[in-house]
This record gives sequence, C-alpha cells and structure tokens, in this order.
Amino acid sequence: MNLARLIDHTLLRADATKNEITKLTEEAKQYEFASVCVNPTWVAYAAEQLANTNVKVCTVIGFPLGASTSATKAFEARNAIENGATEVDMVINIGALKDGNHDIVEQDIKAVVDAAAGKALVKVIIETCILTDEEKIVACQLAVKAGTDFVKTSTGFSTGGATAEDVALMRQTVGEHIGVKASGGVRKLEDMEKLIAAGASRIGASSGVTIMEGKQSTSSY
Repeated sequence: MNLARLIDHTLLRADATKNEITKLTEEAKQYEFASVCVNPTWVAYAAEQLANTNVKVCTVIGFPLGASTSATKAFEARNAIENGATEVDMVINIGALKDGNHDIVEQDIKAVVDAAAGKALVKVIIETCILTDEEKIVACQLAVKAGTDFVKTSTGFSTGGATAEDVALMRQTVGEHIGVKASGGVRKLEDMEKLIAAGASRIGASSGVTIMEGKQSTSSY
C-alpha cells in the first residue's frame, strides 16, 4: 500500500504564510501525497505550484464551524473550484443536525455537491467529537443521500480528532462505495495504520512528512 497516496497534506492555520504553503506543496511533490489541503485563499497559489503533478488541491468550505448559509457554502465551493481546487471538504450544519432538522442538513450538503457539479470530490465533515453515535450515523446517512464522495471525521479545530471507533462506525454506516477520511490528531505512522485498519480510505494530517519518515524508518529494518 502506498501510504503517501492516502494522505491529504494539510495546513489550515489562520497564520499560514506563503513560504509555509510553498514548503507544503514542495513536500507534497516530494512524497507524492494525494493532495494538499489549504484554506481557500491559498487555492490558486497551490494549484499553480502543483501544476503538472499528480498532487490534487483540496480546500475547506464553511470551515471550521459549518455555520455559514448553504448559499455561501455553494459560492465558496464554486469559487474554490474556479481557482483550481479539485477536492472540497465542507462542514455540515451541526446545529441543524442537533435540532433534528435533517432536511436542512441534507440540503446544505447537496448545495455543495451541486456546486461541485462533478468537477471536484466532495468530502463532508461531520465533526464527530461533538456528536453522539446516533448523530454520527444520521450525519453519514444524510451525506450519502446528498451525493457526497466522502464522509470525514473532523476539522481538527474542535474538541477532538479522529478515532478508530468513529472511523469504524462511519465505514459501517456508509458501506464500501463512499470514502471515509480520518483527520485531526493523526501525527504518527501508528495513528494512521490504526485508522486505515478501522476503515479509513484517506487521512488528513499536518504531519504527513513525519508519518512518511516513520514508514521509511520501519521499512529499513
């Protein structure tokens, strides 16, 4: 298994500089990560840096709270795709989910799916750390109904990140034809291996280089 091709090499800090984004894209090219995941303001630059490579440009929508309107999320997704994003990770309307307003949640996701219009993969962030298991299941079911390509555990900006237990629950809920992305707190090779074993098909991590160095170290024995 080529672990690098499962990693979205991520830098979503508010204070990220151009030099740091450049370093991110250079690392992504070196290790051949699946994508870089950056805030929308950096999409055009990342796309320019990664032109003629196999590394995709991923960005985040309605991030990190998910509390933007559906129209705003749809515009943000369209704009990001115009700027070169080929994957968009959107945060659900978490308050609506907790209120039991499932139609609102589904339509919110569908607004981004429709905006992507097959031009970009859509990953739906459900923020597992603040949901009950029942809410996690419902969120995944709604994401599938809305036509998403992936469900994703976390923003990495809330109270916790990915766990093997949540990944297993999400995989069981969505089946084998929808991707499951584990993100938040994935810092070591062992973390990644546990999440893949639980059912993750993509990993979001700011520690992609550390993970790959761990893989190289293990392979040398």
